[in-house]
Amino acid sequence: MSIRVLAPGLSTSVQDAGRVGYRKLGVSQAGVMDPYSSSAANILLGNPEDSAVIEITLSGPQLVFDSAARIALCGASIDARVDTHVLPCWRRIELPAGSVLTLGPCRKGARAYLAVAGGIRVPPVLGSASTDLRSGFGGLHGRCLRAGDELQLLDKTAGVRQLHVDTRWVDPAEDLDLEGVARIRVLPGRDHLKNTDALHESDWQVDAASNRQGLRLSGTRLEIASERERISEPVMPGTVQLPPDGQPIILMADAQTHGGYPRIAHAIRADQPRLAQLRPGERFRLVACTPLEAQRALHEQRQRLARIRVAMEGIG
Repeated sequence: MSIRVLAPGLSTSVQDAGRVGYRKLGVSQAGVMDPYSSSAANILLGNPEDSAVIEITLSGPQLVFDSAARIALCGASIDARVDTHVLPCWRRIELPAGSVLTLGPCRKGARAYLAVAGGIRVPPVLGSASTDLRSGFGGLHGRCLRAGDELQLLDKTAGVRQLHVDTRWVDPAEDLDLEGVARIRVLPGRDHLKNTDALHESDWQVDAASNRQGLRLSGTRLEIASERERISEPVMPGTVQLPPDGQPIILMADAQTHGGYPRIAHAIRADQPRLAQLRPGERFRLVACTPLEAQRALHEQRQRLARIRVAMEGIG
């Protein structure tokens, strides 16, 4: 029971919910960039939400399944095919043994997630299957997938003899609307700007140098109010830092554990999935938010995922 990689795609890796409890040791969280889409894909298949998935960035791999499998694709709108059959996202799909799944470019959004019923088996490192690309451990040999790699599956799907696409699907629009200009809500940071409204007054553009560690932004040059000497302080995914060039960086899943740049804001957890779907060159807005609004948004997002699970358990 395995998946063999025929072509790896641009940047394809095994990820799960990430490593928890090791930041004090300098170990990054890693894990999926878009936890909403990853959770939804696993829920569609009856997997635990934190099961390992394949994260696909911008352009996907070609994979062959040596045994029958149930899969789900969520996240970015991606070109997916088995032979001449076009596959939709956000629903359960059954593949017979020998299927060759070709995943092309992401048409909207930046990252798609492929979940397989039962999950993907890789040796856990510090309690997680995630690939830490910066440090080179976890996942499959601590790196992106390559042609010839083989991923072991944890569950054999019996009784599937032909391709079948479930007609029932999940509408992600409320949490992951990929149309129009994204509005990312941020909490105020510890360090203040000379113009306190400058962060919210205009659009920001995602720089091509962005990666899993952070989104580099380009736009209005920002200036910090206090030029005091700063020591390295804790940071985490969502922290908005301001380097000397005045162009913010929003830290993402592979963020370092400490940093010396001013911390001017923090992207709320409920909007980090939408952040993960921003493509290089895409514009978006940063919108001021209160802690209560952030808590409510995350609670409502978790409720929607819970309703999806209840619905799928009723379907069986």
